[in-house]
Amino acid sequence: MNQPSEQDNHPAIASLSEMVRLRYAARELTGFPRVQARQMMAGGHRSSFRGRGMDFDEVRIYQPGDDVRTIDWRVTAKTQVPHTKIFREERERPVLVVCDLRGPMFFGSQRLKSVVACEISAALAWAGLSANDRVGGLVFGAQQQAEVKSRRSHHAVLQYIHQLQDFSQQLLQPATDQFSLAHMLEEARRFALPGTTVFIVSDFHDFDDACERQLFELARHSNLNFCHVFDSIETELPPAALYAVSDGEQQTLLNTGDNKLRSDFEQAFIDRSQKLKRTSQQLSAGLLPFNSADSVMSVLAQAYGKRRKGRRS
Repeated sequence: MNQPSEQDNHPAIASLSEMVRLRYAARELTGFPRVQARQMMAGGHRSSFRGRGMDFDEVRIYQPGDDVRTIDWRVTAKTQVPHTKIFREERERPVLVVCDLRGPMFFGSQRLKSVVACEISAALAWAGLSANDRVGGLVFGAQQQAEVKSRRSHHAVLQYIHQLQDFSQQLLQPATDQFSLAHMLEEARRFALPGTTVFIVSDFHDFDDACERQLFELARHSNLNFCHVFDSIETELPPAALYAVSDGEQQTLLNTGDNKLRSDFEQAFIDRSQKLKRTSQQLSAGLLPFNSADSVMSVLAQAYGKRRKGRRS
């Protein structure tokens, strides 16, 4: 039996074994968001179309524009009226998970936002694969980025999970961030195929007007979903006292008894969250808040879990 690696036992590094185990829980996320029909046929769904496909559906009278290669000559000869075969094709839908593992994600009062973001990203990737979709991913660290091309395979998801753990481990060595959220979204635009369902997993700490512009462009051909990861301390500072805080390079004392500091700090989080909410509404994008202290699968199950008929909430 394989023993857990040193990284798997490190609380500051996303656990590879835990992200693999999420595969089983993710199968319950059957309410996975789908791209609207006007954008792209969704994976796991069958759609009638004129042309050759996987499964024969029916025969109907030939209509102008039908592919002549699908004419059913036997029925046509029998009825003396041209008939064409209709096929039903199961089309897969690309899923792209974009995970933010830059410096500010390496923060948490109970669990690190970076570890939570990795678990969210892994669960979404498994859910996409379970829905018979092609899954790919982007991971952004302080100074590096990695991409996994969309494929309908366990190997693609496992490759993405390994990247998540690698970038999570890199956060142990502080580095100056070279990538902005706007850059991440621009890369997502480049990487996402038309009709892709895109999940952006981040704390959105630098969400600004440039990000909004990128999102509006991305939303033109994609289905967007925001996974907002935050820590309780970001919503309300701890009781008044002097606290030693560090960014990994320098340490300072934070006086949470300063009323102006408390007000400005908490208002900044409110403003950012409201801006993200307004943008999600304008784009008809999904928005899921994840408190780093909460169970990742509980939040995902509430949003995308099985709907049981006859049960009252």
